[in-house]
Amino acid sequence: MIDVSGSSTGIAADGRQLVVPPHGTLRRSLALFRAFRVEQTDPDYFYGMLAADSARQVARYADLDGKTVLDVGGGPGYFADAFRRIGARYVGIDADAGELAARTEPGPGTLLGSGMALPIQTGAIDVCYSSNVLEHVDKPELMADEMVRVTKPGGVVFLSYMLWWGPHGGHETSPWHYLGGRYAARRYSRKQGHPPKNVFGESLFRITAGEMIRWAKQRRADGRVEILDIVPRYHPDGFKWVVHVPGVREIVTWNLVLVLRVR
Repeated sequence: MIDVSGSSTGIAADGRQLVVPPHGTLRRSLALFRAFRVEQTDPDYFYGMLAADSARQVARYADLDGKTVLDVGGGPGYFADAFRRIGARYVGIDADAGELAARTEPGPGTLLGSGMALPIQTGAIDVCYSSNVLEHVDKPELMADEMVRVTKPGGVVFLSYMLWWGPHGGHETSPWHYLGGRYAARRYSRKQGHPPKNVFGESLFRITAGEMIRWAKQRRADGRVEILDIVPRYHPDGFKWVVHVPGVREIVTWNLVLVLRVR
């Protein structure tokens, strides 16, 4: 079992020891923010920190020891290391072969496939996890429904994504996305001499907190899920209230987490 109340540790790809302060604290938020600032220049550090923190965060809602975790949009394996380190059986799926091989050759338990049509049997997964992927698909509710479908009754769906109206909603084109996604992409191309990795309307889409909270409440009304939590992913515990304030939540939340138990 992982200690969900203390600091979490991880190991970067180059062997550096990583320590994330206790969950819900301001120190944790600051540590993750500092890591985020070097995402482009030191991705091993950033994703190692994020993966260690994420495994601990998911473990607050589900016992991961010996359980099968499906990571939708898992990419190059950072999260695989973190989940396996605490005893989970990790399965990663990504629609981009380049992302899977970005750090090393794809390992065992890695699949190529779409999050909107998961090649997984219904009710086969203990925990279905996705981090910062939903804003990159044009049918987010379909992907969320697929995550619920493949998760067994009593299992947990942990869905985290970047909000469009937050300060980093445009990803590398921020903050110019506030003037329009296409304008931001054109500006980035003009300034950098190449198009952004995340192209609005192709691989980056406008997504809000309100639409996915409504989706979750509708699935609850349909009897398909129980809502365990709705939280701002990186904020201290005292900021949980922001997700319940329409308008404010779209800007302040930054990254939203929906945690569901499948019925």
